[in-house]
Amino acid sequence: MAFDWHGGDISRATQVDDHYRNTQNVRRFLLAQCGADFKFDREFMAWIRNGIPKSMGDVADEWTRHRAGSA
Repeated sequence: MAFDWHGGDISRATQVDDHYRNTQNVRRFLLAQCGADFKFDREFMAWIRNGIPKSMGDVADEWTRHRAGSA
């Protein structure tokens, strides 16, 4: 059964699957992990869905690295 990206309990261990969506639930998780400055951009959304296996912890960590590199 596919993960419910709209209402499922997202943790750092939640695996990004083929049914991943940038939902408000995902946004809330990433705001909690990355801070109030979190926002999606096209490049980051493409990275999330690039087909390489990753967890939501990996996603949060990549956003933090990406933000640090662009600061």
